[in-house]
Amino acid sequence: MNIAARNPTTRSAFVPHDIKAPIRGAASGPLAGLTLAVKDMYDLTGERTGGGNPTWLANAPVATGNAAAVQKLLDAGASVIGKTVCDEFFYSVIGINAHYGTPVNVRAKGRVPGGSSSGSASAVASGAADIGLGSDTGGSVRVPASFCGLYGIRPTHGRIDLSDAMPMSPTFDTVGWFTAGPGLFRKVGHVLLDSAGVPAEVTDVVVLEDAFAEADPAVAALLDAALRAMAGDLPTPRRETIAPAGLDSWRDAVRLIQASEIWENFGAFVQQKKPTFGPGVRERMEFTATVGGEALARAQETRLAARDLIRTLAVPGTVMVCPTAVSIAPRIDASAEELENFRVRVQRITAIAGIGGLPQINIPVGTVEGCPAGLGLIGWPGGDEALLDLAVTLSRHCGIEME
Repeated sequence: MNIAARNPTTRSAFVPHDIKAPIRGAASGPLAGLTLAVKDMYDLTGERTGGGNPTWLANAPVATGNAAAVQKLLDAGASVIGKTVCDEFFYSVIGINAHYGTPVNVRAKGRVPGGSSSGSASAVASGAADIGLGSDTGGSVRVPASFCGLYGIRPTHGRIDLSDAMPMSPTFDTVGWFTAGPGLFRKVGHVLLDSAGVPAEVTDVVVLEDAFAEADPAVAALLDAALRAMAGDLPTPRRETIAPAGLDSWRDAVRLIQASEIWENFGAFVQQKKPTFGPGVRERMEFTATVGGEALARAQETRLAARDLIRTLAVPGTVMVCPTAVSIAPRIDASAEELENFRVRVQRITAIAGIGGLPQINIPVGTVEGCPAGLGLIGWPGGDEALLDLAVTLSRHCGIEME
């Protein structure tokens, strides 16, 4: 795509300080001829990395090289066509940026795209790019993938190099990506994932009942219908509760640990430069300065105990099933209270793979009221490739519509 010629819909996905011309990938390779949109947290040679905030951008050094994940995709033949909008310091799952605007969700008009990898999801959904590079800490690829009707992945923690990418919360940070179709989705995985995969045939499917209980009834009904349609391609599912004491303690542990690590990464900058933050992000950034002591220690204890519990189920060959998001995308004009309610509910679900350090994909199985909703599949450590294979196998069952 000619960068200067983007229409208003596709332009909304990209930052005002976008690259002036495409960065050409290798002439040959598995991704040759394909286009790539990059979340504005990854270094690009000769550019400043903005992290969704103009003050950070103004103080950022000019990158002298490409982030490791970007370079791998370039070496495989993909060409970078732009830097995409993200939530400020990646601290939201909504996709609204007070400085740069809200990337258009072409598949759910008038609704948010999801964040924080909002622009990369919007670019792929609108057809501006074949591949959208994002990141997932607390749902930042999974949620936009569900809202925008895309394939998206949070890989096993640590399987993709995050060098020269802005951190958020290293305990949970992962590289992630979006595509519109399953074949390319899998192909990108073959380029980015390291050699530490753990292959296994999927022999056990576990429906997480407590995660499904968080979803709106219409979304849960769509996902149940999808699972019935997939019966011939999956082992017969069994149902279990993943968090016997409830998901709120897990969500709260993630929230506190993330806040502590965000302050560790950005606190000095916030104190020195006093950047302006948008609604929601501002309040959460203020909260980050208050986290520590016994509350943080208890959160770490909760995380480690929950990780052990989750991994007793996440063994090679077992796939856990959950809603990717609890609802369809909220309306852009939703109240702050409505958005906060959504955030709390969805983080109960996204915390499962995050705490477990596990891979999770979104499969865009269908729509509710004309808006996309996705099925989440969580694998075992190193089971990323098995999930990508499942995405291809199960793609023929997508397209269900629920009123």
